[in-house]
Amino acid sequence: MKRALLLAAGLAFGLSACSEAPEGKPVMRAELDGSRATPEASPSATPTQALGSSVCKNVTFEAVPLTHCVADPAQHRIGMANLGADKQPFGSLAAFAASVDPATIAFAINGGMYGDDLKPIGYYVEKGERGAELNRSDGAKEGAKEGAKEGAKEGAKEGAKKSGGNFYMKPNGVFFGSGGGSWRVLGSNTFFNSVGERPEFGTQSGPMLLVEGKLHPEIQDDGPSKAIRNAVGVDAAGKAHFVISDAPVSFGQLARYFRDTLKVSNALYLDGAVSSLWDPAGGRKDGGRVGPIIVVTKREKAAQQ
Repeated sequence: MKRALLLAAGLAFGLSACSEAPEGKPVMRAELDGSRATPEASPSATPTQALGSSVCKNVTFEAVPLTHCVADPAQHRIGMANLGADKQPFGSLAAFAASVDPATIAFAINGGMYGDDLKPIGYYVEKGERGAELNRSDGAKEGAKEGAKEGAKEGAKEGAKKSGGNFYMKPNGVFFGSGGGSWRVLGSNTFFNSVGERPEFGTQSGPMLLVEGKLHPEIQDDGPSKAIRNAVGVDAAGKAHFVISDAPVSFGQLARYFRDTLKVSNALYLDGAVSSLWDPAGGRKDGGRVGPIIVVTKREKAAQQ
């Protein structure tokens, strides 16, 4: 997976706790040249009142600011998007946003293994059509060797990004389900052995952050590798929780938020460094180059189309 590094400014230090943060301006991110970029505002052509209320909120966990978005099967549908009308990858949330009515979108977030061409190379299903098969490979050993120069396990995996290092931290997993409400996260081997029918949507990524309530065996409590990251988990009530960090976060911290605060048993890491969110009602649209996009639509708005 190719990644364009995005760093967040302002990692505050304090007591380990999770608390809701007051609403404020969209997150500011630093570019590689030291300049700062703000998420683009929602299209002015759509009146603010037509967008409704945001299902995303700002929280702080272990001194790290996060944005937590909830998809409720009673109110939302979930699908995938990768290619535009020209059969080429959207490549950014801005390009995807330009192709849809913002009033129908609860939020959209990137997620899934992809190659240099931004097309999926892990399991991918969109509208019931499979775009890529389940990837059960162990990855490129040379990439792992190069990554090992970074030192500790997580640093080694992070350094192997050119060969999809994080993806190959087994077990990796699949986020999938029907568009209308039955959503799950399973490890790739479990998915292969237990899911017989093709879901309406699916995307493969990795590593799994949580497997049956336990941290991935190669994830440290608070390892040295920290970056802007996003992940997904589904709780016992069937709601899908999407979390994106607004400052660098370790795998362990992100996993604990899902386990300890959201009470999720299985959580899947979606991406790092280029992690991006579009929240029309909240006025946030992150920049950056992305591959597969997870799209959460509003049931009532979609029904009116």
